[in-house]
Amino acid sequence: MSTAPRLADTPVVERLTFGAAAPTPPSLLIEVPHGATRTLDYRRVEAHLRSPLPDNLVDFFHVNTDAGAPELAVAVAQRFVADRPGSRAVVLRCLIPRTFIDCNRRLDASPEAFRAGKVTPGLMPWITHEDDREALMALHARYVAAVLAEAASLGDTGALLLLHTYAPRSVDVSVDADIVPNLRRAYLPEVVETWPLRPAVDVIHRDLEGVPHAPPAVLAALRDGLAAVGVAVADGATYPLHPSTLAWDHVRRHPGRTLCVEVRRDLVAAPFSPFEEMVIDPALVERFAGPLAGACAALLE
Repeated sequence: MSTAPRLADTPVVERLTFGAAAPTPPSLLIEVPHGATRTLDYRRVEAHLRSPLPDNLVDFFHVNTDAGAPELAVAVAQRFVADRPGSRAVVLRCLIPRTFIDCNRRLDASPEAFRAGKVTPGLMPWITHEDDREALMALHARYVAAVLAEAASLGDTGALLLLHTYAPRSVDVSVDADIVPNLRRAYLPEVVETWPLRPAVDVIHRDLEGVPHAPPAVLAALRDGLAAVGVAVADGATYPLHPSTLAWDHVRRHPGRTLCVEVRRDLVAAPFSPFEEMVIDPALVERFAGPLAGACAALLE
């Protein structure tokens, strides 16, 4: 029996609002496209798939999902509206694990494009059953439609924050059927510290030609705010803003009003534990919330 009807019932997005009530248009939209961070999010989709998945794929899910990003999004939204009385902020959290399909990817991009952009693919290679492919692509389309509709409500003045977290180190492991044992080897104590350490915070805003897409005043506001709490900000050091991502579409639709940020996961988790659902420390999250809210406010000026 086809899995499509059951997968079709899977929730794709969690929407939270803060500050002024509707019909006040939102001043800020925070999208968390890799917001499926709970083991429950993974199991809810896995249970309906017919594709033969790699053993213990949930390990890759925990390594690869943006733990801490949903909690950070909420903290930023709360701080933003507290600092701007009468404003409204909306948080959209994707509930579809990127372990199966990535809701921040263009599904029509070529595998070569993903490799060139140093990003994982849209539909993962282990999703081989046609029912699964069809159903997951439909969930992807529902999520993208929800985000585009919400972004349209920003009008010509609202700001958009694309919020991510990444693992502390840049681990170079191929995304294939051997992903889990290869990751386990990469994270052995004697191996993991040989991988390059990522910046504490990186603003992803330079395209493949190195052209910046974040306003200098916004970058300055973020740098100053985080410097005050002892955190340095990198300028697109990790990877480019690539056309294979839907973040690129946001930047083109809302030029000068979109900010894409990566925060290192071990700086908000207590502790960082790559192969299990992480506990996120509210105090660590709050350290970043004020500076990020300040940068979002600078997007509106």
